[in-house]
Amino acid sequence: MKKRLLPGLSLAVVLSSAGLFSAVEAQEPERSQRWNPDWEPPRTAWGHPDLQGNWSNATLTRFERRRGAGPVYTWEEVDRIEGGEQMRVQAGFESSEPGRPVLEVGRNVGSYNQIYFDRGDRVAVVNGEPRTSLITFPSDGRIPPLSPEGRTRKQEYDDFRSQFGRYDHPELRPLAERCVVYYASSPTGVLGPPMTPTQGYNNNFTIVQNADHVVIRSEMIHDIRIVRLGEPVPLPDHIRPWFGDSWGHWEGNTLVVETTNIRLDQGPYEESNKIPHSEDAKVIERFTRADDDTILYEFEVHDPRTYTEVWGGEVPWVKFDQQILEYACHEGNYALSNVLSGARYQERTIGQRQPDALKPIG
Repeated sequence: MKKRLLPGLSLAVVLSSAGLFSAVEAQEPERSQRWNPDWEPPRTAWGHPDLQGNWSNATLTRFERRRGAGPVYTWEEVDRIEGGEQMRVQAGFESSEPGRPVLEVGRNVGSYNQIYFDRGDRVAVVNGEPRTSLITFPSDGRIPPLSPEGRTRKQEYDDFRSQFGRYDHPELRPLAERCVVYYASSPTGVLGPPMTPTQGYNNNFTIVQNADHVVIRSEMIHDIRIVRLGEPVPLPDHIRPWFGDSWGHWEGNTLVVETTNIRLDQGPYEESNKIPHSEDAKVIERFTRADDDTILYEFEVHDPRTYTEVWGGEVPWVKFDQQILEYACHEGNYALSNVLSGARYQERTIGQRQPDALKPIG
C-alpha cells in the first residue's frame, strides 16, 4: 500500500512520493508529451526487454466510460478531476469532529479513512491523451452486450444463487472476502486476466524475470501469476488454475501473453455483478516498456460465446518507488467467520433468514 503522509506535509510531497505528479501543477508541454517510439528499453542479461521492478496501475480514470462521453478528457477536465481528488484526500486527513452525534444503532459505521485509500492521483494518460476510460474498444468504451448464450448463462447463474441467502455458507461469499483472490474493476480480478485497478488501494505489482518466465506478484492478497515463455503446451480443458494458463512470447520490445483455461468461478466482489464467462474465454495481453517510468499494459478479451464482440483497453503502469508490503487478508481471516456467526445469531433470535442484514464493510 502506498504510505500516505501526515496532513501537515504538503500534498505535493505526497504525490511525488509515488513517482507521480499533479496535472494541476504540471506544465502543458510536460503533460502532453508523447512516448518516443525509438526509445530503447533496458535489457536483461539474456537480451529480453527488462520489465522488472515495482509498478502501480492506480488511476482516477474509470474502467468503463460514462455513457455519451468522448474517449479523451480536456486538460481543464483533468485539472478538475485531479484537483477534486486532492481536496478529498486532504479533507480526509482532518480530525473527526469530536462533538458529532452518536451513530444510530444499526447504521453502517463506515470503514477506512484517507490514510489507507490510494485510488490514484492522476487520470490515465496514454501517448499524450488523458483517457476517459480504461476500455478503449468498442468505441463507446464499455463492456459490450452479452450474446444470447451469455444472457442465458447469466440468468441461470442468478437463478441458482437466488435459492440461497447471501450468508448461508462460506462459498456464497465473494472470493475476495474469503481471501482467495482479490477483485478489481474488470470481471476477473487484480491479476485477471485482464489486470485492472482495485479502485481502492494496493494497486501495486512486482515483476521478476528469467529467460523462461515472467512472474507478476500483486500486493493485494500477495497473489502470484506465472507466465511461461516459449511454445505453449496447453493444459487439459478441465485443469483451470487461478489466473488461467498463461504463455508469453516477445514481439520486438513487447511481451505478448495469451491466457486460456480461466477458472469459471473467478469474478468480481459482488456475486450479483458476475458474468460467467465460457470455457472458451481467452485474454491476450501486451506489456511494453514505454519509457523509464512506464509500462503500457494492453488487453483484449475474446469470448464470442459470452459477448457480442471482442473488447479491451489500455492501462499505464507507473514505476512505484516504495517497498511493497504484505497484505494480511482479514488479519487471520476473522471477518468471514464473524459475518457468518452474525447471520446464525440473527437466525436464532429473529427466526428467519435476512440475507441483506449484515452487509460487510471495508
